[in-house]
Amino acid sequence: MRIKARGQGSRRMKTRLFFEPSTGGFGIWLSLLVFLGIFLPFATVAFAQVASISGTVIKVRDGDTIEVGPIAIRLMGVAAPELEEPLGRRAKDFMFGVVFSKSIQCELNGEKSYDRFVASCFIEGTDIGAALISAGLALDCPRFSGGRYASLEKAEALKEIKLPRYCR
Repeated sequence: MRIKARGQGSRRMKTRLFFEPSTGGFGIWLSLLVFLGIFLPFATVAFAQVASISGTVIKVRDGDTIEVGPIAIRLMGVAAPELEEPLGRRAKDFMFGVVFSKSIQCELNGEKSYDRFVASCFIEGTDIGAALISAGLALDCPRFSGGRYASLEKAEALKEIKLPRYCR
């Protein structure tokens, strides 16, 4: 590197990085491994923590959507019919009887669906999504549940409720 004195043109400076990998293939791979070795342990701890909320259900929108305080929750892996569809009103009424004005715990999965957080919710350890499906008022949504509720589905519900396309 050549540096000119002031008045003789501009000064060229070499920028130094904190860590300069060599240009060879081995150096790039070594740099990547060092980065992953430092970053991954911290990342897995941060991302492994599941957020949860507890509170009282103040509203039941439909069979698979409730409000815990001001927070709207969409039950993860549950496909309840819309209110105007067969069993839709019954699913909402069932959910109202199970959760309204009761304290629940919800484990958020970090996703949102429209204005709703997606979560699995429990009353005294009982999965309310499983209760709704066991009552024959909703279906398992395998794309989001991994098939967790499939064994709970009722034959009548399979005949009357149309599984939404997003669940397949």
